[in-house]
Amino acid sequence: MIRQIFVSSVQKELQEFRYAIRDYVNGDPLLSQFFSVFLFEDLPATDRRADNLYLDQVTKSDLYLALFGDQYGWEDADGLSPTHREFNAATAGGVERLVYVVELNGSRHPKMAALIAEASDQLIRRRLSMIEELLDAIYHSLVEYLRRKQLIVTSPFDQTACRGATLSAVSNDRMKWFLSRARSERGFAMSADASIEQALTHLNQLVDGVPSNAAILLFASEPLKFISSAEVKCAHHHGKTVQKPIPDYKVFTGDLFQQVDNAVDFVMSKLARSVGTRTASVEAPASYEIPREVVAEAIVNAIVHRDYSSAGSVQVAVFRDRVEVRNPGRLPHELSIEALRHEHASYPRNARLADSMYYVRYIEKLGTGTLDMVRLCEQSELAPPVFSQVGAEFLVSLGRFDRRRFEEMGLNPRQIEIMVLLRSQKRITNAEAQVLTGAIRKTVSRDLDDLLKLGLIKRHGQGRGTYYFML
Repeated sequence: MIRQIFVSSVQKELQEFRYAIRDYVNGDPLLSQFFSVFLFEDLPATDRRADNLYLDQVTKSDLYLALFGDQYGWEDADGLSPTHREFNAATAGGVERLVYVVELNGSRHPKMAALIAEASDQLIRRRLSMIEELLDAIYHSLVEYLRRKQLIVTSPFDQTACRGATLSAVSNDRMKWFLSRARSERGFAMSADASIEQALTHLNQLVDGVPSNAAILLFASEPLKFISSAEVKCAHHHGKTVQKPIPDYKVFTGDLFQQVDNAVDFVMSKLARSVGTRTASVEAPASYEIPREVVAEAIVNAIVHRDYSSAGSVQVAVFRDRVEVRNPGRLPHELSIEALRHEHASYPRNARLADSMYYVRYIEKLGTGTLDMVRLCEQSELAPPVFSQVGAEFLVSLGRFDRRRFEEMGLNPRQIEIMVLLRSQKRITNAEAQVLTGAIRKTVSRDLDDLLKLGLIKRHGQGRGTYYFML
């Protein structure tokens, strides 16, 4: 049985949102099996002006979905707009209602503000500003509706028994590695001598004796045999866009821990690396234009929180000016893009995967990962990570230190190395620059003077206390 969703709003004001809802529901493999969307725009022209047609359709619908923006709409003799009358009809008819307030940054009509307040008193609503956020919220609301109506009964993917898998698919060596590290990092209760069955039972990764999808992804020798999307695709592009042929392209399979390690190593091998000075320790520190911790957090999050029911895979791309990490899936409805930049709770899509990653200290389960990324980028004087929802994919973009820009400015290799180091070390003296570049004092002084003239660095102090820092 197909259930009708009646979309109510001021049509012209929110037409793009209305069409997006219709196309999204009709195009989604799951939602399209249960729902159809009613829009007046789709009616034949001869039916458009039928009296009270829209109110009849409201009461015939299974769900009433309201979009409240800034405009109130034309008013009838009673001073009510069609949107207001539709809301009243849905309320009186006991139709389940979903209300979304669309923030358009305009001046909200007083009557629309009053309608929003009226809706707030009766039911939960959400404030949104982008179509992608709206579609994500609608998806979660509709799936929750289907679950409450017991139209779909599912367990989370990572907690479901893996079809065709047996305990023999789990690698004994990988399990021992995990148990040993988990015990060392987090004081995990089991020793490395525990059997696979004991360990999976303790991790809640056995379903009636069958390894769960989480168990296969984490510990199987070849997860790809059972879960076709269990891979990470990594590509390196010399420019700022995707261009063929691709200079370097790798597909990493193996268990999820191996996928994380290999993908992180791939990215770091493409980034500029600078060996610093020994002012802070006996060994000269090595630094990258993007901190390794930031890259690792982005990749771990993509692998752990992705939608494994999707045929897509995690994709990592290194461009000249940025690193992109994207994964199939949307943010949980409890979170927004903006919330990722502030303190927030953790809402893992795949809780069992997150648990195991936590035990070996690949992640923290406190919702602090994105905050750490922001903080580390700020410390390295990089632009903050950009989080975005692009269709059905979640994307993290990390700005990198663009060496090519300095090459185009005419900087020599020594000067570029100085700029790279200053990105992470903050300051450098002439003597330290000599160690870094292997050049004599006179050459380094000339290099630093050139950088000063170009306005790329600034000098502080005099004599032996002189140091240079990036503007």
